[in-house]
Amino acid sequence: MNLREQKAAKKREDILRSASLVISRQGYHNATMEDIAAELLMTKGALYYYFKNKEELLYRCHELILTEAKEKMVAIVEADLPPVEKMRKAIRHHIDVAIREKEVFNLIVKPETTFSKDNIPEIIEKRDEYAELFDRIINEGVERGDFDVPEKKMARMIILGATNWIQVWYSPEGKYSPEDVEEIYAEHLLKMLRKTF
Repeated sequence: MNLREQKAAKKREDILRSASLVISRQGYHNATMEDIAAELLMTKGALYYYFKNKEELLYRCHELILTEAKEKMVAIVEADLPPVEKMRKAIRHHIDVAIREKEVFNLIVKPETTFSKDNIPEIIEKRDEYAELFDRIINEGVERGDFDVPEKKMARMIILGATNWIQVWYSPEGKYSPEDVEEIYAEHLLKMLRKTF
């Protein structure tokens, strides 16, 4: 990649991160290309140079966040830690993304509400790859005798279902900090993995 391509790639990433901020503040349906351009102090026309429309911009934004989330999850799975600690870190990481990237994260959970049919298969594939990393931790925990989980896939769906719901109810003005929520959920969900359903 030459210098010009590097600069263009950096600009695209800057746009995606700004888009994520605008969407988090205003919601996907309320955020406009003008809002995102204003956040970057650029014209709407300049924004269209990098992305053909709002859906493409949002798709790439979603892709960036999911890729980063997956990379961190891979590092957790591959760490030299007991399965219990891996799962604690995985749950906390997932909740951190759910709260910090609330609006974009919601699109990961229900992509069919926003994206065209052309993009859905790739989104679901990436989401499944991310979920499979939780399966790997659960399997490792069962093999080592740390987890007692007769229905491993169901256990993963319970964990992700519970943590995905956080972005619906969580408010920074509420009683709990994100770190509090992470710790409370991790403790309760780990108890579930350590006993028979």
